[in-house]
Amino acid sequence: MATILLDSSVIFDALNGKRGRREFLTHLIREGNILACCPVNITEVYAGLREHESAVTGAFLSALKFYPITAAIAKAAGLLKRDWGRSGHSLGYADVTLAAVAIQGDLGFLTDNRKHFPMPELRLYPMAEPRG
Repeated sequence: MATILLDSSVIFDALNGKRGRREFLTHLIREGNILACCPVNITEVYAGLREHESAVTGAFLSALKFYPITAAIAKAAGLLKRDWGRSGHSLGYADVTLAAVAIQGDLGFLTDNRKHFPMPELRLYPMAEPRG
């Protein structure tokens, strides 16, 4: 059993019924895992929201455990961006912030964009391959 922070791409796929993500997330919950989000996810999801999706999206996000971004997390994200940038990795602010939330919160992290998250201290949760 673990608490798992979701990457926004996983949330998008679950909301849109793509790549078997709804079923996979349901499986994780049935195994006793807790699924989580943070302000980055909410910002990214609502940035692409269509009006008719509002109720379902709100219900989905409110069912996730919420982790805020603290000053310590913001600092850790900035240091991740700086340090990985020095080694030639151009990582986005959203990605380093998600990584910092997961690392600081000792959370698993579920993503299908592993190249955006090269940090060895990040506990990537195994992503099930899409069925179909």
